[in-house]
Amino acid sequence: MKRVVLLAALGAMSWLAHADAPFVARPEVQAYINEQVASGRFTRPELESLFSHIVEQPKILAILDRPATSSPWYQFRSGFFNEGLLDDGVRFWRQHRDALDRAQARYGVPPEVIVAILGIESHYGRRTGHYRVADVLATIGFDYPRRAAYFRGELTEMLLLAHEEHVDPLSLKGSYAGAMGWPQFMPSSYRKWAVDFDASGHRDIWSNADDAIGSVGNYFQQQGWIAGDDVSIPATVTPGPDIDALVADKFELHYTVAQLQSMGVTPQAPLPPGAHALLVPLEVAPGVTQYWVGLTNFYVITRYNKSTQYAQLTEEIAREIKSRYFAAEQGGSLPINSSP
Repeated sequence: MKRVVLLAALGAMSWLAHADAPFVARPEVQAYINEQVASGRFTRPELESLFSHIVEQPKILAILDRPATSSPWYQFRSGFFNEGLLDDGVRFWRQHRDALDRAQARYGVPPEVIVAILGIESHYGRRTGHYRVADVLATIGFDYPRRAAYFRGELTEMLLLAHEEHVDPLSLKGSYAGAMGWPQFMPSSYRKWAVDFDASGHRDIWSNADDAIGSVGNYFQQQGWIAGDDVSIPATVTPGPDIDALVADKFELHYTVAQLQSMGVTPQAPLPPGAHALLVPLEVAPGVTQYWVGLTNFYVITRYNKSTQYAQLTEEIAREIKSRYFAAEQGGSLPINSSP
């Protein structure tokens, strides 16, 4: 806790030290401009113009330095798994069935998974963030030493994508951390994985559902998604030091199913012994932990958001949306308690 308070104080001091100086005139900003001009990717006038229009956002530094507390699974899940998101997910699937089918055919990622991701990330485009991405990335990149290198890199990526897409970098909007559009891609993710899925000549993840759908599908395929495989399977465990080690290693596929079984993990459904997997503990009620075996597709979801709770949430929302979608298809009716 003391370290968090100290970091917050240092961030605030860094910003206050420059509060009266034009952002563009700061020595570290000028050094960045010089570096980028020397690379040949940008001109000095365009960068000078950009940084002269930056509006610093010091309040987001406090958000970044909040203690990293993680809600237990049963609380985390309830924050997303609700009727509004689920029914809007069914509605979104029906409205964009063709694009979702094309994404599955091209990338191997089923519609329900893409629909779940877009629902969790932005509730189908309703909550994409209102900050100018340039302001956010510049503020963090120059006033938050702990993550400065990463966010300056993302600032450069944002400028490059603005060139590539022929847009004003100051027009791009996103979250307090610079994540953008329906899928909430950081600029580097946009450049690597966003796709022009409707062949319009422009990758638009802010207002084009087809591009958002294709971009999520492409992201997962590039991270190693295995078409037709499960995401996670319930498991029972024999408590002991092996289980403690597996829980600590929950973000990596270091073991096969057979090795997990030898360490006291029993999947509750048949799995290929040679498949790579990890052990996932989730607190389903106060003091009550249940376990899942996460497979390669589970691991892929944690590449999108490094959280086992996020990956399991995606799987459960996807499964429920799929069930409701096919029930609605058979019944011939849309859900009526929410609107897109």
